[in-house]
Amino acid sequence: MTAADILDVDVIEGMLSPAIVGRKVLVYKSTSSTNDVAWEYARNSANDGLAVFAETQSSGRGRRGNRWLSADSASILCSILLVDFSVPAELMATVSAVAVAEAIIESCRKKGTGTTCLRQNVASPPFSSRFDVGIKWPNDVMINGKKVAGILLESRPGAGGNNYVIGIGLNCHQPKEFFENTELLMLATSLDIETGSFNDRNQLAGELLRSFDRWLEVAKYTQQKIVDRWTSLSTQLGTHVTVEYNQQRFSGNCIGVDPAEGLILQLDKGGVRMFDAAHTTIVKHL
Repeated sequence: MTAADILDVDVIEGMLSPAIVGRKVLVYKSTSSTNDVAWEYARNSANDGLAVFAETQSSGRGRRGNRWLSADSASILCSILLVDFSVPAELMATVSAVAVAEAIIESCRKKGTGTTCLRQNVASPPFSSRFDVGIKWPNDVMINGKKVAGILLESRPGAGGNNYVIGIGLNCHQPKEFFENTELLMLATSLDIETGSFNDRNQLAGELLRSFDRWLEVAKYTQQKIVDRWTSLSTQLGTHVTVEYNQQRFSGNCIGVDPAEGLILQLDKGGVRMFDAAHTTIVKHL
């Protein structure tokens, strides 16, 4: 990390022209959890679109109570607050994963680092095959089969819709030794490792907020576009998947995602079944 890489509210806000996300940006040197901070601001609807960043967290959390581990100033640790938002929770989980993956792709495109052609829309600019960005349902963003980012979506009833806090942890500057010395549930990596170059976190933060602002606007009006982009980025589509749902395991081929119901499997035993993100965990996929 360099001094220029320290998260700076003025630099981040200077990159934005927000419709919703990034209307206000806060940066903490340290906090227990950016999600907890964002929920404190949810009491006032004027804070809709707030983005909270921290250089470090003492109690950062992931899905199903897992901890999110990060050294000081090595990651993007961010929570986005949405007040009385009309998009349903299952679609919100899908659009969040798409937004994070797209932010990584766009950031690397701008700095001249190639991303794979395999998961790009036809309209996307051509990239080399240096690394492959994809989504592992429901909340992991992967590079070359290793986790680089995770998303924790929390929701509470609002006055006219749901209140959401979307927590994002994106590995930036961690060296290989960090992951080798940490007990993790899956292989993990950082942007610096995979790109072979330094990734400025202020630029990444701005790109992340811009991506969320753009894709959340799409989600309000065109759900199918979100599903189509998720499909093109999915690391599981067409693969054999085992999930755990309500303490039972189900196996089958992943055939898609439904914006209201979740992951769609053609079961080995039986027909087609959908599994929502809130109650389902991927055990393995081949």
